[in-house]
Amino acid sequence: MPTFEGKNVFRGYRKRYGVDWSTALRELEMLGVEVDPAYREQVLRTVQEQAKAKKRRQLEKAAEIESVLQIEQDEHFAFIVGYTPGGAPYGITWEEWEAMEDEDDEEI
Repeated sequence: MPTFEGKNVFRGYRKRYGVDWSTALRELEMLGVEVDPAYREQVLRTVQEQAKAKKRRQLEKAAEIESVLQIEQDEHFAFIVGYTPGGAPYGITWEEWEAMEDEDDEEI
């Protein structure tokens, strides 16, 4: 840490090691970096708000797709193909759906 030349040690650590904000805060605290409690609270609150916003966008997108295409969806599956004899849904998960969209965007 003594050789860090950036403005924000947490942002730099997060990008360098590919971790999320809460992990970066926790690991740097373990390494002895002092964290301002107000900054810590602000970062964690922002992370929670971003997660809620992502979930809300996902549900809005699901509702739009379902209304246009009449595709069954839920919070786990972007496209429910069918149901097992026990009643469990199967199909394309939201993670798989987003990965396919990312691939489509890269091809353009």
